[in-house]
Amino acid sequence: MKSNAMPQSGPSATPEAADSHVDAQPATAGFPDTRVSVFPARAASPEIDETLVGRTEDEAMKVRPLPQFVKWSLALVAILVVAVVAWSVTRDPAAAKPAAASGPLELATVDMAVVQARVLARSLPLSGSMSPVVQATVKSKVSGEVEQVTVREGQDVRQGDVLARIDTRNLQAQYDRESAAVEKARAELSLATLNRDKNRSLLEQKYISQNTYESTESAYAGNVASLKLAEAQARLAKIGLDDAVIRAPFAGTIARRLVQPGEKVSADSAIVMMVDLRQMLLEAAIPTADIPAVHVGQKVQFTVGGFGDRQFRGEVQRINPVTADGSRAITIYIAVANDDRALKGGMFAQGDLTLHATDPVLAIPQPAVREEAGETFVYALQGGKIVRKPVTLGPVLKGDAFAEVRAGLAAGEQVIVADIGASKAGMKAFVRQEQAAAHRK
Repeated sequence: MKSNAMPQSGPSATPEAADSHVDAQPATAGFPDTRVSVFPARAASPEIDETLVGRTEDEAMKVRPLPQFVKWSLALVAILVVAVVAWSVTRDPAAAKPAAASGPLELATVDMAVVQARVLARSLPLSGSMSPVVQATVKSKVSGEVEQVTVREGQDVRQGDVLARIDTRNLQAQYDRESAAVEKARAELSLATLNRDKNRSLLEQKYISQNTYESTESAYAGNVASLKLAEAQARLAKIGLDDAVIRAPFAGTIARRLVQPGEKVSADSAIVMMVDLRQMLLEAAIPTADIPAVHVGQKVQFTVGGFGDRQFRGEVQRINPVTADGSRAITIYIAVANDDRALKGGMFAQGDLTLHATDPVLAIPQPAVREEAGETFVYALQGGKIVRKPVTLGPVLKGDAFAEVRAGLAAGEQVIVADIGASKAGMKAFVRQEQAAAHRK
């Protein structure tokens, strides 16, 4: 039996079979040449990477190989880093040397300090002006014309020396008058005494009455009072006469001469100014915040311009109970002995008030003390090497130059004051001058 089945053109047929079938059919006469379009070939399925099977998208991204351009970029960056490092090493050869190859640390003598006993003291800076403790303006006690002034500025005088004289003619006349009144009162008293004695005798003989005798006794008492009054007035006249001669009230130096001979002065007129330079007073203003630490008897050391490095000493004598006007400072008064009278009134002084002082204790400079992770230590130089030594310090006050060492160091040890950085323990070191001295020997 002849089969009429046509060639399969369905999905089961391959494209190649379809193409060959179409090409095998001739063109029909009278019909245009027509051909059936070929189905496009399906793209080949990419190869399945077995390493990505069963992974999430993020895991697959990590496992998937990097693109080629990323690999080239990373390689270029690595080459640049290596080149920069090589350039740095060639530019600074010292950086390429290992730390172990560096020489010992060289120190100067100023970089070192010796542990030794010191008196630690806290001081307070102060400044002020000097003035004599004893100074006075000598005034006239009487009025009159100045006859004589016997002193000049800068002249030393002793107590009782004559400074000036006032015209005494009127005062002398007053004294003479009062002296005469005394003599008169004394004569009247003598007569009253005789009358009283006679009347007492007559009274005893009953020649006079009691009233007559009492009158005589009263007259006697009045004459006694009159004599006392006259003597008192005479003494006043004598005082006025003596006051006409003005004398030095104490031993000192004339600071100012305020009158000239021939001038008319009245009572309480200033004649001269005197000072005693043997005891001076330094007045200094102290902030109120520091006053609680200031006490009477504390020592003061100061310098005065013009005396170079000469040190003067004094002692706190008094503390003012109120602040100075227009400020928040309190004035303290420091007594200064000036036996050679080198200090003068009005000189400006600068110094320190010692607030407290300790007995001699082992101490080191504050810059030698270091702290790290809560530990206090110092760098010491022992056997040519730097040694880190923990220390225990006493109370450290702000502004103190030294710190008390209570444990960790012994007298005579050398500690490093200079800043040598961290992690220097075990490093070799030497002091420059000590090495030079060894070479000379």
